[in-house]
Amino acid sequence: MKSRDHLLRLKRFQVEERRRRVAQIEAMIADFGRMASDLDREIATEEQRSGISDPSHFAYPTYARAAVVRRDNLKRSADELQGQIEEARAHLEAALEECRKAENVDSRDKAERSEPARAELEPFKLARMARA
Repeated sequence: MKSRDHLLRLKRFQVEERRRRVAQIEAMIADFGRMASDLDREIATEEQRSGISDPSHFAYPTYARAAVVRRDNLKRSADELQGQIEEARAHLEAALEECRKAENVDSRDKAERSEPARAELEPFKLARMARA
């Protein structure tokens, strides 16, 4: 019994750990998206300030050029995290399924343990009903 309880706690822990991982990746993707949007605004502001919006122009602002590179890196990182999140969600689903199986086995065992107790009490119930 103790090992089964331990197994059930372990499965639940694994599910929670995988949920945290999915949430962490989602938060990172959202953060990268916000940072990329901020950089887009900064790039637009810098282009407007300098009056040059063509990145190939020789006088294109250095800050805007660096911000474009950083924004592109953030977008690339967010795209890579999309692949990781799909994998993390698949691991979460697998852990949930294993946890459900362990919980079903546990509940079935508890039901089987309570059956003999009910069977032992049945004659007493019948005797009490006959007296009433």
